[in-house]
Amino acid sequence: MTATTFGTGTAPGLTTQAPILPAPRPGLYLAPRPGGITAHLTADRDTVQTVRALALTVLVAHGVDLETAQSAQLLVSELIGNAVRACGPHAPLVVEAYRTERDAVVAVHDPLPGAGPRRAATDPGSDDAESGRGLVLLDVLAPGWTVTASAIGKRIRCRIPVAG
Repeated sequence: MTATTFGTGTAPGLTTQAPILPAPRPGLYLAPRPGGITAHLTADRDTVQTVRALALTVLVAHGVDLETAQSAQLLVSELIGNAVRACGPHAPLVVEAYRTERDAVVAVHDPLPGAGPRRAATDPGSDDAESGRGLVLLDVLAPGWTVTASAIGKRIRCRIPVAG
């Protein structure tokens, strides 16, 4: 697999160190953006694992502390998992992971504009709960997360304050 480096732009507070991105492959195209990456993917196990790992690596490379980057990585996993459950395997998704001056931001775009996250009727802490814990994680790690219409369907975006 060949790799390419990319620039990070000149936004204040962002590091100029950029990780090496894997070359495009079927089902995965990565594009640099200021402070991070945008991944266009077809959701399958290997691609999702690659994007999860890159979210952590890219955020840390842009000066996000490890704990915050790990929280962002967890949210990427949850959001992708929710999108796959809603859209089915091999769903076309766009995943963003980037840093602003104050936040680590992760967003997942999926093709279902009207299918937003739904809270389960069962308490997520209950042994009977089959799902719904991901929304609790969103609430705890990224209060104020949003769902908006996007060019391909909808976008769920989370902002996690960066320590320091």
